[in-house]
Amino acid sequence: MKRAAAGNRGGSFMTAVAGTINSFARHNTPMVIRPARPEDAEAACVVMRRSIVELCQLDHQNDAATVASWTANKTADTFRRWIEQSHVFVATEADRVVGVAAIKDSGEIVLNYVSPDARFRGVSRALVRRLEQQARELGLRAVTLNSTKTAQRFYKSAGYRNTGEPTKGFGVADGYPMTKML
Repeated sequence: MKRAAAGNRGGSFMTAVAGTINSFARHNTPMVIRPARPEDAEAACVVMRRSIVELCQLDHQNDAATVASWTANKTADTFRRWIEQSHVFVATEADRVVGVAAIKDSGEIVLNYVSPDARFRGVSRALVRRLEQQARELGLRAVTLNSTKTAQRFYKSAGYRNTGEPTKGFGVADGYPMTKML
């Protein structure tokens, strides 16, 4: 009995050590949130497309037509146009784009995508904080967005509240209107 308990402690210790090492390795390169530049377009589009395909399966349900519709405007030319039309930010680690977010002058968050490789590392939270800061700088008192089913829990944890019935999204996906008072 004692031998099994000691073995469990050893396993827990090794798991804790491995977690600490992985956490250090992940955070050894600082994340930077900065305004997007035209030269970020290709990398940003890869992040957005991968995020949709790999992380939003609850929404697109692996429906090819939905994925095609959702990713159709995630092109370098469109991204460059978004930079001119709204406030677009990227999260980078070691000069590699790992997240993309945007907010319109109206306070509507229209993009928030994270690379699957950077999921659960605070990238989306940092991007949302930057978008909220931008909204404050614009003199806005609230921000709005249309969440995916996948991201709803995240937004609720960041202080957003549902503000209406689901709306039709891309293909089989729905959007969930949410607001946060600043």
